[in-house]
Amino acid sequence: MGSAISLRADFNGDDLRQLARQTKDADQARRLLALAMIYDGCSRADAARLGSVTLQVVRDWVVRFNARGPDGLINGKAPGKPPLLSADQRAALAEAIERGPTPYLDGVVRWRLCDLGQVAMGRVPRLGQRANLEP
Repeated sequence: MGSAISLRADFNGDDLRQLARQTKDADQARRLLALAMIYDGCSRADAARLGSVTLQVVRDWVVRFNARGPDGLINGKAPGKPPLLSADQRAALAEAIERGPTPYLDGVVRWRLCDLGQVAMGRVPRLGQRANLEP
């Protein structure tokens, strides 16, 4: 079994408890208190029990804390699903919407959502080429 990852030296248990009192993020406070126990000499198993997590999670907290300090213990916002259309393709689609359909080319006299989906999936690259954009 490997040795435990050491905590950074620029903090101590009292500092982390003070930060835990000041934070408004409950998860960050719980993580700070668990790491404060480690600074005070408690085992990581005890810190895991305090945080109601496993040893692996405590290790992950230590790695995040060492890399970014107390702010590393705040959960970040998930990036979410990437958009289907690039910015250039969205601009070309917006241009097509503003211009409106051409009945003899598009086969419709007004845009419906399903029509716009066909335009976005089938004709946006062509619109982009007309505007010298890459698909």
